Amino acid sequence: MDVTLFGSVFITLFVIMDPPGATPVFLALTAGRTTKAQRRMAWQAACVATGVITVFGLFGQEILDYLHVSIPALRIAGGLLLLLTALDLLTGKTGDHTQKKDVNVALVPLGMPLLAGPGAIVTVILAVMHAEGFGQQAAVWLAIATMHIVLWLVLRYATLIIRLIKESGVVLVTRLSGMLLAAVAVQAVVTGVFGAVNGQGWLALT
Repeated sequence: MDVTLFGSVFITLFVIMDPPGATPVFLALTAGRTTKAQRRMAWQAACVATGVITVFGLFGQEILDYLHVSIPALRIAGGLLLLLTALDLLTGKTGDHTQKKDVNVALVPLGMPLLAGPGAIVTVILAVMHAEGFGQQAAVWLAIATMHIVLWLVLRYATLIIRLIKESGVVLVTRLSGMLLAAVAVQAVVTGVFGAVNGQGWLALT
């Protein structure tokens, strides 16, 4: 197995998916749930992210080509979805959603697009495409699996933080998470727009 490739893919995914950075958002979206429910949602979020990444790793380029979807468009869509979540966090509406509707935030927006977002999807597609031979393919997929195990562990034990920071701390974390997530969302949209402009020559039309 190509150990160097394993390390490269793992580190790249860790930086992009950013489990520590996703922890405050996870805490904010799961506040008020029982410990058992929070741990279940941590597992579900990790499973959803794993499933999405695996599907795109196997069939990503074919899916995007069939739907005629470009990478920039994928980034913009993911950014807009994250922005909606960020606005809910900033305005304190997440609690209302979880009480009035049976919304599983572990699926959306945690599993996707926060964790399995456009950046991670593109990274996996390119890594699988350029991996040659069994050794490199094994390194890529082992890195993906290891990354999601780490992700699950970080989210699972993040629930312990809630016991320490109490309700007032959760409110603070919620507002900060909303602000940071809004910045991430806007950056994703900006990156997608610039990618679309540069990739399709729209600069000539402006």
